[in-house]
Amino acid sequence: MKVDFREAKSIITKSNIPSIDYVINPYTGCQHGCIYCYAEFMIRFTGHKGDKWGQFLDIKTFDLNKIKPQKYSGKVILLSSVTDPYLPLEKKYQNTRKILERLIGTEAEISILTKSKLVVRDIDLFKKFKNIRVGISINTLDENFARIIERAASKPLDRLEAIKQISEAGIETYIFISPFFPEITDFRAIIEESKGYATRFSFENLNFRPHNVPRIIKVIKQHYPELLSKYKQIQKDQGYWDILEHEIKAHCEEMNLNFEIEFHHGGFSKS
Repeated sequence: MKVDFREAKSIITKSNIPSIDYVINPYTGCQHGCIYCYAEFMIRFTGHKGDKWGQFLDIKTFDLNKIKPQKYSGKVILLSSVTDPYLPLEKKYQNTRKILERLIGTEAEISILTKSKLVVRDIDLFKKFKNIRVGISINTLDENFARIIERAASKPLDRLEAIKQISEAGIETYIFISPFFPEITDFRAIIEESKGYATRFSFENLNFRPHNVPRIIKVIKQHYPELLSKYKQIQKDQGYWDILEHEIKAHCEEMNLNFEIEFHHGGFSKS
C-alpha cells in the first residue's frame, strides 16, 4: 500500500448523490480492495494515473478550523462516498474522528457508512450529535466469500456486532445490503441476523462497469462456475433486478420493515 499525504482545499464537499447534500471523504483511495468498487474512476481526478485502485491511500490534510458546524444545519452529510471513513489507517491518523469532533453542535443530519468494526471506537462522539445514523455495508454472511470480494474489510459478523453495539448505545443504525450478488447474497439471512438492532434496511444491486466486470467474472468463474452464464446474461439483460426488487419489497413488507431499494443500472437512477 502506497501511503502519501495531500492537502485538501475542502474536506466537506457538495454531493451529486440524490438525498445527500454534502459528502466527507477523509481519505483518497481505499484499503479494502473490493472487487466491485465503483470509485475507481477517482484515479482520473486525483493525480494517480498509472496507480491501481486499492493500492494507494492519500491521507488528506486540511484546516479543521474551516469546518463550521452551523453552516450545515438542515442538510444531510454522508461519510463517505468514495472511500471508507474507518479504513485500517484511520486508527493511526484519525481523520474521521477529528472531523466528527469538529462537527459537534451541527443541526445537520449525519449519515455514516462503513465496512469496518473500528466504527465502535467513536460511539462516544456519536452520542453528542442530535441527528446521526450509523450503518454498515454488507452483502454476505459467508466469511470466505467476503474475504474474496472485500479482502481487507472487517468480517461480516464483526460488522454486525459493531452495529449491534452502536444500537445498544442508543444510536440509530441501518444495514446497507450492497452490492447484491445474484444467487449469492442471502438478503433474508442478513435481515434475520440484524433485524433486532437495525432500524432501516437499504438495498443496492451489483453494477457491471467496464473496470470491474473482469474481476467479477473471474471470481464467479473460479468460485461459482455454475452461475457464470447467469451473470453474463444479467450483464446483458438487467430485467433480473426488477424481479428481485419485487421479491425484496414483498419480504420487507411482510416483515414490516423500514426499507428502501436503491437499485440502479449504471448510475443513481433507473433511467
